[in-house]
Amino acid sequence: MRRVPALPVAACLAFSALALSAGAAAAANGELGGGFIELLMTGSTGPTKFIGRPAMSSPIEPVQTPEQTAQPDPAPQVATLSPSEPETEPAAEFRRQEVDYSGREAPGTIVIDTPQKFLFLVEPGGRAIRYGVGVGRPGFEWSGVKAITRKAEWPGWTPPPQMMLRRPDLPAHMDGGPDNPLGARALYLGSSMYRIHGTNEPETIGRDVSSGCIRMMNEDVIDLYNRVRVGTKVIVI
Repeated sequence: MRRVPALPVAACLAFSALALSAGAAAAANGELGGGFIELLMTGSTGPTKFIGRPAMSSPIEPVQTPEQTAQPDPAPQVATLSPSEPETEPAAEFRRQEVDYSGREAPGTIVIDTPQKFLFLVEPGGRAIRYGVGVGRPGFEWSGVKAITRKAEWPGWTPPPQMMLRRPDLPAHMDGGPDNPLGARALYLGSSMYRIHGTNEPETIGRDVSSGCIRMMNEDVIDLYNRVRVGTKVIVI
């Protein structure tokens, strides 16, 4: 077996220095693979390719300008109407209109059909002006024949004693005006406590809501007020 001659000590030291220098360079470049072994074996640092895991680094937070950090103004709130809230106008069928009329009452007579929530002012030629009305709620219905005994514009209101017993929170008297429950006009019926009057609650037209009085839209009661006189016959059915 052939004996391999030993390298001189100086050559070994030089070779080691060369290897360490090359290894440091490879470490600095992240290359400690086969090229380093090749250097040790051959003394050559030829081209070496290394595919390894990319270095991990903490994500860099982007720098935001004052315009970017400012919070946008909240969207404006638009008030809407809830379906549960009352309407401010009655249904179309309760609006004032001229209609055919087949009753036997003389022209100028007022006929109030409480079940249907209509008031008719009879005209000549089989016609009538029909108005939508609010009528007495259950327990306060009535029928009969009356006459208009007084007319008043923007009437004051004094609740009757029977109503004060039911509603002690009511005022003893309220002057006429837009907030008065009698509305713009009132037509007093005989010596009774009942009236045909306006209302500040137009959404109640077409309903059973009152204590027996007949409610009308303010614009309608003004129209009726201008068409009738004291002594006009009123039939309530």
